[in-house]
Parts: sequence; C-alpha cells; structure tokens
Amino acid sequence: MQQTVQEFFHDFRQELLAGTDAGNQFQIAEFMELITEELTETGFVEGFDFCHYRALRGMRVDGYWFNDENALYLFIADFDNRDELESLTRTEVEAVFKRVTNFFEASRNRELYRELEETSPEYGLSREIADRKGQILSVNFFLLSERVLSDRLQILDDNVIADTPATYAIWDISRLQRQRASRGHKEPLDIDFQEMFDTGISCLRADLGLDSYQSYLIVIPGEILSTLYEKHGSRLLEQNVRSFLQARGKVNRGIRTTIISEPNNFFAYNNGITATAQEVETIENGTGLQIMRIKDLQIVNGGQTTASLFHTRRKDKASLEKIFVQMKLSVIDPEESEKMVPRISEYANTQNRVSAADFYSNHPFHIRMEEFSRRIWAPVQHGEQRETKWFYERARGQYADAQSKMTPSEQRRFKAEYPRPQMFTKTDLAKFENVWEDHPKWVNLGAQKNFVQFAGRIARQWDKSPNTFNEFYYKRAIARALVFRRTEKLVSAQSWYDGGYRANIVAYTIAVIREICERQQKTVDFLGIWKTQEPPQMLIDSLAVAAKFVNERIVHPPSGISNVTEWCKKDACWTGLQSDIEILKASLPAGIWDVLISIDEKDEKMREAKKTQKIDNGIDAQKKSLEIGADQWSTIFQGLSEKGDLSPKEAGILKIAQQIPAKIPSEKQSMILMDILEKARDEGLYA
Repeated sequence: MQQTVQEFFHDFRQELLAGTDAGNQFQIAEFMELITEELTETGFVEGFDFCHYRALRGMRVDGYWFNDENALYLFIADFDNRDELESLTRTEVEAVFKRVTNFFEASRNRELYRELEETSPEYGLSREIADRKGQILSVNFFLLSERVLSDRLQILDDNVIADTPATYAIWDISRLQRQRASRGHKEPLDIDFQEMFDTGISCLRADLGLDSYQSYLIVIPGEILSTLYEKHGSRLLEQNVRSFLQARGKVNRGIRTTIISEPNNFFAYNNGITATAQEVETIENGTGLQIMRIKDLQIVNGGQTTASLFHTRRKDKASLEKIFVQMKLSVIDPEESEKMVPRISEYANTQNRVSAADFYSNHPFHIRMEEFSRRIWAPVQHGEQRETKWFYERARGQYADAQSKMTPSEQRRFKAEYPRPQMFTKTDLAKFENVWEDHPKWVNLGAQKNFVQFAGRIARQWDKSPNTFNEFYYKRAIARALVFRRTEKLVSAQSWYDGGYRANIVAYTIAVIREICERQQKTVDFLGIWKTQEPPQMLIDSLAVAAKFVNERIVHPPSGISNVTEWCKKDACWTGLQSDIEILKASLPAGIWDVLISIDEKDEKMREAKKTQKIDNGIDAQKKSLEIGADQWSTIFQGLSEKGDLSPKEAGILKIAQQIPAKIPSEKQSMILMDILEKARDEGLYA
C-alpha cells in the first residue's frame, strides 16, 4: 500500500530528529541537508553550502551554491519543526520568497556585506554576490518546506530580480515524497518543443520498426540545444558521468573557434551527440516526421559540445543561427535505463575513453561493497547486546525500498539489523575516502564533483588490481565513516563553533591529522576502530585540537578573498594548512602516537587481505561456473568457436566446463571461465 503524505511526514520528521541527534547539529541544518542531498543526487543542483541568516528587516537565506555556468542558487527554508502536517498557501510562499529576494537585492545593489560580521558565512555569501554581480547570469530561488503546498499554486513565473533573470522552485513535503517514491530515479525532464520554441524537431526513424526500442536521427539547431542547456543545466547531462569529468565551465577551444569562425562547417566537423529518452511524441506533417515532445531527455555523450554552444553564445555573443548538431536519440524503457544508459555512454565514448565512464551503481566495485555490507556483521558496540550491519546503498533509495513491502514487525527487525545511522551512500563513501586518500579540496567542491574524482581513482585501481577491494578495504571504509561522522559531531559541540563552515572544517581536520601521520610514517589503526566501532579517545581529542586549528585559519583567508567556503575549494587553502602542520603537531596530545600503527604494519595487513580476496574470488568464480551448468557452457563454446574467438587454453577449459558435474573446473580455471563469460556477453551469447 502506498504511503500517505501524512505517514511520509511522520517518517521524515523521525529521520530528521534522529539525524539531528546523531550529528549534533541544529535542526534547520539537518532539514536543509536532507532535502538538498535529494536535489544534488537528482541533478537539480550541483551542490549546497549551508548559510543561515535572518535579519529583522525581512531578509533571510539558508544556503547557496555557485555553479560553473555562473548561476547562483539561493535556498530558503520554511521550517518550524512542526508536529503536524500543515498547508502552505500562495500568500505564504510569496512572503518567504520575498525574504530571500530581498537578501539577493541588498547584497547585489546595496553592499549588504558591509553590515555583517566578516567571519560569518552570510558575509562571505553577500560579498561574493556583490563582487560577482556583473558575472551572475541567473539566480534560482529554492523554497524547501516541511508543509504541503496548496493545490491552488501550480507554477511561479520566471522573473527578473536586480537585473538578473530569476526562477523559482518549491520542494514541499509531497514533492519530496514523490521523488523518494520513484525509487531513486530523478524527476524526469518533460520538454515540449512546440511550447518552448513554437516548432517541432525534424527527424528520421532509425529503428526499422523493431519492437525492442525506438531510435531517431535528428539534426537539432544549435540555438535550441543551447537554450535547453541554459534552462536545465546538469539535469540534461545527469546520466553522463563524463559531463562532470569535463571542465564544463571551460569552453572547448576547437568547438568555440568553429562556432565563431566557421559556423557553416560545424556540422561537418562535430561528432554530434548521443541521447536517450523515456518517451517521444511525434507528428507527421508536410515536412515529414517531427518530434514535438521528449520525456526525460538525457545527453550521454556530447556534454562538451552542448556546454560549448551555451558558453560561446553567452560569453562571445556568438550567433548560433547557422549551427546544427547531429543527434542520435534512443528511447529506453525506464526499467532498462540503469543497465542500458551506462552501456550507451561507455560505447559512445570509446573514441576518448574515460575509465570512470561507466562508474554507475552496477559497477563491480559497488556490487562488491554491497555484498560486504549485507554479509559482514559489525562488532558489538559498547553497551549494546547484539551485532549490527552497515547498509551500503549501491543505488539510491535501496534502504527505504528494502522496507517498503515489509510488515511493521519485519521493519523493526530490519532497522535493528541495519540501524539508520549506519546507512551510507556512494557519495558518502567518496567523502570518507577522499579526505584520506586524495586532495581534501574535492570534498569541499560538492558531492558530485567529489564523487567523480573518487570514481575515476577507484575505476583505475579496479582495472589494475580488483583484489585491493577486499574485506580490509570495507572495514577500513567503515572505520573512516566512524571518524568522519564523529568529527562532524565533535565540531558542532565545540564552544568556538558558531554554526558555519562545518563541512569545510571536518574535511580539513581529518586531512591535517592524516598529513601528520604520514610525515611520521604512521597511520590510524582502522581495524582497531572497526573492532570497537568507535575512534579511540586520544584520536578524538586530537581531532578536537585539529578542528580549532583549521577553523582559525580558514576563517581568515588571504586579502582579496571574502568567501570562506569558496576559499576552501582552492589548492592554496590546503597548501597553507600544510605549511603550518608542525605548529599543530606540537600541540597535539602526547598520547596520540600510542594509538597509531606503522605504515609497514598497515601494508602487511593489506597484502594479507589481497591474498584472501584472491582466494574468495576463485571460490566465487567456481560457484558461478557450477551454477551456469554444462548445457550453457556448451552453447557458449559453440558460439565463440564459430566466431574464432577462443584461444586453445580457453577452449580446453570450456571442454572441462561442458562436463560439469562429472568434472569440476578448478578455482583458477573458473576465473578464466568468468573472462570467457564476458566475451559471451559481448557477443550476445549470454544475458
């Protein structure tokens, strides 16, 4: 039975209160974080920085984000920790939006920052708006509400605020429920070309009438493609991980030159774009077949072309009148999109392969992490009576979806086995890992950019040595999660903490501790933390000292830099902290060295874990070989033999597999059979 809005509100409130207690932060901060995580995951925004400011004269803001296209996102909360679900009226919506627009206008035109405390987040935001006022191309206002929007308010028209194009979006509790109920899929774009451009898009059917899926060849005007990107930004490119790997704010020089100097030749020079959709509506008229509407248009290859058209038109005032782009559009069933879209993206990008191109939820790294989390019990925590597990959410919504068809008693057992505070997502894992293994700057750049950096590194390591990702890696990741979340709680509890920059402080606090350890050829005993499910007190005390050290330095950026959050995204911020590491080292508790282990000891544990994983892989491969069975192996042998795609060694092992169970392939032979299985998949011989 589908959950009612009232029931969802109750569950959301309990989640909010639990998160507030676990993270020891203000309820308003937890509220904003819960909803903006949803917005970030689904591509509505690329990131979020908390900034809670309320003035007596009708101004308020609760968060912001500057994206690479010089668009500003300003967030305001309608939150009062209400016990009961209430309605949000149009009058109230307009009043709330008026407060945040007042803040934007005062910051842009009246130098509001001069009235604010220089070390506060609101000063940095207001000053940044004033300094960038000639560069901000649009401002997008987001109202996040714990109430239900009145049915009378369906749409808010775009506007111009302080000479800046403005849009408005409302995320009330019912819209959040609809988004979560979609089981992790984003709210699809619905593009009506007739409504937006007064014309359809000419196309040719390219699927020969086959039932499997529809496909179209399109020549799309550059003006239309640029306008779509201007309006929808990263949502248009969401499925294409490469769109984040490319510096989307930097126009490709070759594409730009062609647009400006040789627009007539753009179609000939450009490779075009590859896209997918859920649905397409077409009409037949005197000019041929035309697409009138596309539901959930996703550009999976060609993000650079699309962004370059937008930037060249904006920055160079270039005309796109003579620019046309070829597009291959495939209509994919939503149920098949998770499997199909990553493959389309990967194959479309083979001319300039990126190792993380297919690093989606079905990548074997995520599958292995999920398997560990469902199998490995965490040791009993102090004072507890039973073991629990950590829940790795390989695909968004898994944690809630797993409980959706359970009875109340089954849900209680599930939550006892997988407590909500022990659920973590792919972007969470990227944060936990990157502050230890990569540049801490990435964590400050936002969840998506940090994840892509993490994905690229992990994908390269996986290709080189998949056995690196073993039980030791998993337990170390959980230990790092414990340290990260404990540091969040620690920072919030400090007497000097005033509610700003927590994410920045946490990332750099862990990074400076890691830097000190590395210089001493030491490391944190992560397996020790795993065994106790709690960082040792001496490490916690050291993190407290480091957090104060970090805070004192980041809130006083160099001359000419006003926004602390933006400063924390720069290489120079980390370089400056590193230069003062010895000062911090001298102030740490003397007992910190007693809870660390040597690098050599850590390396030995990693080597043993890799050996164990190799054995486990062999056992799993042998089990899979037996499950497939002799008949299927015979079919694969025949198909690959006809194609001449088997080496003598592979053919010999397949002959053994065809005799299962009379003969059993060894673990080593079974590993080779798994490689043969991939060949069979590529040839369509095995699903």
